Amino acid sequence: MSNNIVVAIDGYSSCGKSTMAKALAKALHFIYVDSGAMYRAVALYFLRNNVDLKNADQVKEALKNVHLNFHSRDYQTHITLNDEEVSEEIRQMHVSDMVSSVAALHDVRVEMVKQQQRMGRSKNVVMDGRDIGTVVFPHAQVKIFMTADPKIRAERRYKELAPKNPEITLEEVFESLAHRDYQDTTRAESPLTRADDAIILDNTDLTPEEQLEFAISKVKPFLS
Repeated sequence: MSNNIVVAIDGYSSCGKSTMAKALAKALHFIYVDSGAMYRAVALYFLRNNVDLKNADQVKEALKNVHLNFHSRDYQTHITLNDEEVSEEIRQMHVSDMVSSVAALHDVRVEMVKQQQRMGRSKNVVMDGRDIGTVVFPHAQVKIFMTADPKIRAERRYKELAPKNPEITLEEVFESLAHRDYQDTTRAESPLTRADDAIILDNTDLTPEEQLEFAISKVKPFLS
């Protein structure tokens, strides 16, 4: 392949974007870049260091100390924050509740987009997030926008969280997702929107295998 191929997958929280992006990258032998994990790792750093999100100087200074890297192990992508493995911790509810506010900050997005674009310039990548097809890679060859029924999304997320957070309720997860959707779609900085040339994938009634097959069929024409 003479040119690098970028597959941009955007969509709502708990639509299975990361699951499909990982599977697609593995099937195509592309690099998977989890942009959501990057913002979650920044949120974790801010939480640990009591960074005031309303203090722009504090945010800028903190970002100088946030060094993120991805590595693969057992066909899984892991993220490190300043060389510390944080793949599990960034999925906890206290991080989830803060990540939209962190991701809405201009300085945070500028820094993360720089890192994401650098990755996409050198390799074939599958990247998922909220603004990959609109801001990070507006010229991506393939753009997919994922969505699903909110109740189904909440049930999926609840099944992920319940084993490690037995006190959590489905109602709490549903409300958290609704709040996240509102923040993601109404924020001033790179809101969640579908790119005009993005293909909509509603996976409410699809199996992971069916949606992967759909995605592969959209990338195949570019693999010549």
